[in-house]
Amino acid sequence: MLGWALTFLVVALIAAVLGFTTIAGAAMGVAKILFVVFLVLFLVSLVMHFVRGGRSPTL
Repeated sequence: MLGWALTFLVVALIAAVLGFTTIAGAAMGVAKILFVVFLVLFLVSLVMHFVRGGRSPTL
């Protein structure tokens, strides 16, 4: 997920440098949304780790 956010960020930056403002704006919007989703999932994962007591799964 973070890879997709970074990909759209790079696309937006390249499009902005080349002057494609519509494409740059759309790609930047998608990158922002994906970054927020990634951040929320990370925080949920972190909270669940501490709720479970920080135990690692045993095989």
